[in-house]
Amino acid sequence: MSRALPKYNKRRVAFIGGAAAVALSGTVIAGFALAGETPASGGTNARTLAGPGTISCPDVTGQLPAVPASAQAEVDRNLAQLDTQIQEANKRLVDTVGQGGPNFVQNAILGPLEDKRVAALNRIETAIGRAAEKPEGLEAFAACQLNQ
Repeated sequence: MSRALPKYNKRRVAFIGGAAAVALSGTVIAGFALAGETPASGGTNARTLAGPGTISCPDVTGQLPAVPASAQAEVDRNLAQLDTQIQEANKRLVDTVGQGGPNFVQNAILGPLEDKRVAALNRIETAIGRAAEKPEGLEAFAACQLNQ
C-alpha cells in the first residue's frame, strides 16, 4: 500500500501541472491578444508605436551651480548614473515592444525612471550642499519623455 501512494501522488502532480500549463498558455495567449489592442484612452502602448522610440530626459549638467572640488567625484558619479538609467530605460523600451496595455510605457518605464532620477538628483543636491549652498529644485529635471 505504501508503494501505491507515491504513484498516485505523481499522477496527481502531473495532472495538476498539465492543467496549470494549459491554463497558463491560455492566459498568455489572451495577454498577447490584449497587448495588441489600441487603447481607447489615447495612452501609449509599446505595440502602437511605429518603432520603440527613445527616451529623452532634460540635461542636468547645465543646470548645476559651481560644484565644490570636495563634491565633484560624487556629483560625477551620480551624473553618470543618470546616463546609465536612460540607457537601461531605452533597452527596456526595445525589449518590451508588444507588451502591456494602455500606458505601459508610462507606468513600467518612464514612471520608475523618474523616481530613480529624483533620487540621484537629491544625492547631487546633498553632495553639493555639504560643501556649499545646497541647490534646490533639481527634481524638476527628473521627468523624461518618449520620442517617437
